[in-house]
Parts: sequence; C-alpha cells; structure tokens
Amino acid sequence: MRIAILGTRGIPNYYGGFEQCAEYLALGLVNKGYEVIVYNSHNHPYQENNWKGVQIVHCYDPEYKWGTAGQFIYDLNCIRDLRKRNCDIILQLGYTSSSVWGWLLPRKNSIITTNMDGLEWKRTKYSEKVKKFLLYAEKLGVKYSDYLISDSIGIQDYLKEKYKKDSTFIPYGADLFQTPDEAILKDYDVVAYNYDMLIARLEPENSIEVILDGVVQANNGRPFLVIGKHQTKYGEYLKAKFSNQKNIRFIGGIYDINILNNLRYYSNVYFHGHTVGGTNPSLLEAMSSNSLICANDNPFNKYILGDDALYFLTADEIAKVIISTDKNEADNKLKLTNNNNKITNVYSWDIIVNQYAEHLEEIYNNQ
Repeated sequence: MRIAILGTRGIPNYYGGFEQCAEYLALGLVNKGYEVIVYNSHNHPYQENNWKGVQIVHCYDPEYKWGTAGQFIYDLNCIRDLRKRNCDIILQLGYTSSSVWGWLLPRKNSIITTNMDGLEWKRTKYSEKVKKFLLYAEKLGVKYSDYLISDSIGIQDYLKEKYKKDSTFIPYGADLFQTPDEAILKDYDVVAYNYDMLIARLEPENSIEVILDGVVQANNGRPFLVIGKHQTKYGEYLKAKFSNQKNIRFIGGIYDINILNNLRYYSNVYFHGHTVGGTNPSLLEAMSSNSLICANDNPFNKYILGDDALYFLTADEIAKVIISTDKNEADNKLKLTNNNNKITNVYSWDIIVNQYAEHLEEIYNNQ
C-alpha cells in the first residue's frame, strides 16, 4: 500500500504538533512495510529525499515571504505533485489551507482520509471574516474526504451532529519521559518542585491571562515560567500587564523536547489552559513528563484527564491551587501514576500508529 501524508511543513519534526504526528506515523508505517511519502516545504531544514525509509517530496512553500497566504500555495503545489503519483491513500493532517483545493485531489484513484484537527474557527485570535472562512474550510474538508479521523470524542460528536458524518477516533500520541536531569534547571534559575509553569501559544483561548491573574492573587513569590513565543501583540500585552511581577518569567519559545520534558517533570504544578481543540499534544506531553496538571475545566481536557488532574475556570481557583498544592503529596502522586498508565496503555505512539494502520487497512479493503 502506498500512502501520502500531506498538511504539514514536513519531517523530521522541527515545528510542532502535526509535524511530530507525521514523523511518528510515517516512520511507524514504514516499519510495518508500507510505502510512505511525506510532503515537505522546499526550505525545510532536512533537504534529502529519503528519511529512514520515508520518501520525502519537497514542494515550493512561499509562506516565508507571503505569510499565511503562502500556506495555500504550498498546499496547492503538494496536491499538484500528488496528482502525478499513484497513491492508494492520501492522509491529510488538517484541512485549513488545503480544503480550497480539495476538488483537485486525485479522488478517482486514491482514497482521501482527513484528520479534522480541532475547531479552528472558534479560536479568538481570528477576526470574524477569518472565522467564517475557517468554518467554510471545515465544510470543504468534510466534503472532499472519503473518510474522517477525529482526535477526540468531542470532535467526533461534533462532526456527527453538524455534518451527519461518522469518523474514526484516533487520539494524538506521546511517549513516557524517563530520563530526568535536574542539572537542566540551573539554566532557568529554578529549584525542583518549587516553581509552576505553562507551555502554550500565547493566545486568549489558552487562558494565559486568567492563569497569570491567579499567580498574582496567590502572591507567594514562587517562580512561574511562561514558555511560548511572546513576540506577538498579545504577548506584548501580557508582558506589559505583568511587568511588575518579578516571579512571572516570560521565557519565550523552547523547542528542545528534552528541556521541555525536564522543566515539566520538576515543576510543582503545570497549568494547561487550552479551551479549543481535540486531544492537545502538549497535554499528553505533560502527562508523559510526570506533570501535576491543573487544566481548564472543559470536556476536551476532562475526557483525557478524568479525575487525575486539578481544574480551574477562574483566577481565584488558580490562586488556591498555587497556594495549597504540593506535587509530592500522596493523592497527587496517584494522579501522576494514573496519567503515566494512560500514556502507556492508551496514548503511546506505538498504539496510535497501530490504530492508524488498522484504519488505513480498513478503508483500503472497503474499495
């Protein structure tokens, strides 16, 4: 079976969520004997045409000079190349900028299955016009796909209710972090279990402001690390608002997974404020890094975490958590153990790759 994966900047992963997913999937599927093609941006750091047995096709990507508009041209270039190849299955990771070209997908000879990602049109960073387009793109993504994949039960329910379409539930994956190194903390001037943190894009729907308001209310002086690119309009707003809070440290983006894992591992409380999306990759990574998680109280987070987390909606609740929580108390240690077990038994990449392989086999045999 020949499988093409598109919708990402490419592999190996230098960027984030879907790129990491593409990396694990492509390698896992190749190891199972499938022929796999992954589309990469022309300026991806990896310039070879093969990576560990995965075929790499580079396509021109003008995002670096045109911004978001360039993503649409990159997707068009990928689809144009794809039309020249004889692929049994096309796996799309996301739909936002590719759906407008969905009519060009080689549907006659290929099966199209699409991971529908989260509810992008709900993100507060977008204008009303952009939200309308994203909702339209979502509709096209459904229309031009033969099969759909949901990475959360919430997304699965949404697609069924709105579009009357069934989808296959396959969550995101993670692997347990098992090599902690306390020496890494020195570079960030923190002490094990004596700091709190968050990792997120600095956007309103990730609850950054309410979390930091809670840190201010707690007023206990414990360092709080904010990890995420802050050279944005909203990032500048947050830095200005909390500029007199010396314990709140805007670290910026960190892309070394080993550093991130260690910071999560040794934190006291890890705050996950995401309110939009399905199975969020950073949440699974926090679980796999032995983080004691305090999450925004919404169905997406609760489906994954259940009783094995603390929850918040308000700054008052954040303050109470910061003041009263000790990661090393027995009931909190039990939460950590339970979340580790979920990673091992439900969300490990080996399991996720197997679920994708089963999905691909099923739709291929349904022809």
